Amino acid sequence: MARLVLLWCFFIFTATSVNLVCSRSPQKDHTALFVFGDSLYDPGNNNYIDTVIKANYYPYGETFFKYPTGRFSDGRVIADFIAEFANLPLIPPYLQPGNHEFTYGVNFASAGAGALSETYQGFVIDLKTQLSYFKKVAKLMRKELGDAEATVIFSKAVYLINIGGNDYISFLTSNSTVFQSSSKQEYVAMVMGNLTETIEEIYKKGGRKFGFLNMGSLGCVPSMKALAPGNTTGSCFEQVNEIAKLHDAALPKALEELETKLVQVKYSMHYLNISYGERRTNPEKYGFKEANIACCGSGPYRGMFSCGGRRGVTKYELCSDPNDYLFFDSDHLTEKACKQIAQLMWSGTPNITGPYNLKALFEV
Repeated sequence: MARLVLLWCFFIFTATSVNLVCSRSPQKDHTALFVFGDSLYDPGNNNYIDTVIKANYYPYGETFFKYPTGRFSDGRVIADFIAEFANLPLIPPYLQPGNHEFTYGVNFASAGAGALSETYQGFVIDLKTQLSYFKKVAKLMRKELGDAEATVIFSKAVYLINIGGNDYISFLTSNSTVFQSSSKQEYVAMVMGNLTETIEEIYKKGGRKFGFLNMGSLGCVPSMKALAPGNTTGSCFEQVNEIAKLHDAALPKALEELETKLVQVKYSMHYLNISYGERRTNPEKYGFKEANIACCGSGPYRGMFSCGGRRGVTKYELCSDPNDYLFFDSDHLTEKACKQIAQLMWSGTPNITGPYNLKALFEV
């Protein structure tokens, strides 16, 4: 009698090809990756919501995928490289139709998202909603796999989270009373409160290993430099950097407190202020020719969010080779830059990624 053999199939993306790989069942010893955050990690969730914050058109995706996927880059984003380094398939967007296989993880990140629901409300999937999606996934996996197997997956998994940048940009550029009624310190405390609450909720579902980025020099991205009052010298928007520094002072303290409070929690934090700062001030050392002006966009520093001509401004400039640039558009890194940051997150030494790097967390 013939036996029915179930094959699990997934795509492995390499620098030169796309391969369909099948196995008889998901690897029992793999470590899953669950991703939360904003456009730095979004693999295309915003494609499936009613929003103008999308990257599902040319020239996004032009260098690696050869078509726009919804990622705000010319190719892959940081989370894609972390999955590759962990020998996982590309982690799909949660909202992608037909996405029902979660044992390798899932990506909830949404471009424009913040820790606060008021940030770009109605146009993004905020952190609280991303958490609710994760809880739905957790419930489904426990139902399909049983509590014992699901518990193993959740406890071994790594949870990658990046959030806050959009909250701070909104704080400084919006007329909302929610933003204007708070001091910078109070506002950072609200962002940090929502972040730590999310971590605690993931912990309740079994999560033990978390990866973070600090904020870095948020005021030095092309869009912020273009908005800086009277900026003719390429200087950063220091008011934005000030609130980013408050965030970067609060984040390690919050994580240390959670590590003490929550048994078995381990975390990795990459110091983006160092890695990004080094590339911005000494781009040639890292293989870039341009770190102040974006590859794609218009206006000063190509800092106007017009790449692709779909946001009210139809004319835009596009560089000939994104690999020469640190930034692909007004706010987002090129694939080359994403890979470099991901490599430091994966295997960086404690002075730039600590107390664990992501490789160590995947191996624990």
